[in-house]
Amino acid sequence: MTPRQRRLLFVALGLAAVSIATALVLRALNSNVTFFYSPTQVNAGEAPRQAAFRLGGLVEAGSLQRAADGLDLRFVVTDGAHSIPVHYRGLLPDLFREGKGVVVSGRLTDAVFTATEVLAKHDENYMPPPAAAALKQAHDKGAAK
Repeated sequence: MTPRQRRLLFVALGLAAVSIATALVLRALNSNVTFFYSPTQVNAGEAPRQAAFRLGGLVEAGSLQRAADGLDLRFVVTDGAHSIPVHYRGLLPDLFREGKGVVVSGRLTDAVFTATEVLAKHDENYMPPPAAAALKQAHDKGAAK
């Protein structure tokens, strides 16, 4: 094998290794990414059924139910047009309130969203752009009916 062929072989092997590593990293990132869906999108079947995702909207007023131990919680997340019941076991953020914005991470099982993490928005002036757009779109659909 000539030196030129050896160099080409090393370059080809290097490119193949970089390509494989890139493919593995992208696959790992894709499987760990969770997307934000509104209750309307979940109801329409746009959310993944087997994968974890984020559900966002407002905590429906009067829907918060606490178990005797204070850690088992049930509440409803709504976007004005549709609602999804949520079950969560754990401590809630200090800013969690009924009627306020929330994003919960978890999975949908038997029409109930089982949350593993609850995030509350930090004040009444801020809402993530996707959440604001989803709430506005659901509100507009509800008003048109």
